[in-house]
Amino acid sequence: MAREDNRRDRRERDEAPEFADRLVAINRVSKTVKGGKRFGFAALVVVGDQKGRVGFGKGKAKEVPEAIRKATEQAKRNMFRVALREGRTLHHDMEGRHGAGRVVMRTAPEGTGIIAGGPMRAVFEMLGVKDVVSKSIGSQNPYNMIRATLDGLKKETSPRLVAQRRGKKVADILPKRDDAAAAVAEEA
Repeated sequence: MAREDNRRDRRERDEAPEFADRLVAINRVSKTVKGGKRFGFAALVVVGDQKGRVGFGKGKAKEVPEAIRKATEQAKRNMFRVALREGRTLHHDMEGRHGAGRVVMRTAPEGTGIIAGGPMRAVFEMLGVKDVVSKSIGSQNPYNMIRATLDGLKKETSPRLVAQRRGKKVADILPKRDDAAAAVAEEA
């Protein structure tokens, strides 16, 4: 019975929606031993379904393809969901930190595109974000940049979650468009 359940779980996992993956960095590392040097490879991969789920993984092996495979497997295990506004941008501005790495992410109007550097761009593309403005401050290490980006994304809350937590309706939380336009007109 247990074997049959394992087979069914494996089949369901294989039938899961296909994920896109992006190789962010590959490092050649060496270990000095008595006879010389032994080389290995470390890979950093970001995986996502481009519909609001993303994860990253690291893999080390003697050969590059094996390191990439290990990193991809780990990334699929570490995936989490991020609420997106209109399926294209973030709900609010946020900041993420990891070690010396700090990233700032801001929502953007439609048509802006992904304004982000290197590893952050890979995270946003795999997440399915189409419009975002971001800046990496501090560490340029791709591992720290990705961790800082994911730290910020984990802090994001949607209006639905805020309303649920406060016991209110979503309409009570979001500013009404007429009120926002009147406030802008008064300031001018």
